[in-house]
Amino acid sequence: QVQLVESGGGLVQPGGSLRLSCAASRFTFSSYTMSWYRQAPGKERELVAVISSSGGSTRYADSVKGRFTISRDNAKNTVYLQMNSLNPEDTAVYYCNALRGVGVGSIDYWGQGTQVTVSS
Repeated sequence: QVQLVESGGGLVQPGGSLRLSCAASRFTFSSYTMSWYRQAPGKERELVAVISSSGGSTRYADSVKGRFTISRDNAKNTVYLQMNSLNPEDTAVYYCNALRGVGVGSIDYWGQGTQVTVSS
């Protein structure tokens, strides 16, 4: 069974940093675009960062640009999200997503999420 397991969340003070990890198994990780999404209480899930299958291309939501960095290690089947200069607005459950293809016939998987709380 396909698995995406996030880790690294927790409580951090404003201005602090966290590094999230998402370990993938039972699918061809290197063929999938990987993304991080987040969902804050009472809000819709939003895209935070995306990295191409090779790792050569990334993009970010405007709200995290310059503060967050997405990366991947295809040898370890893991994607990361380095989060710096955190603020309370970054508080959310963070989800890892794997996507292959576009539209009809596309395949995607989700992790269970990891809570990030930014508070003093």
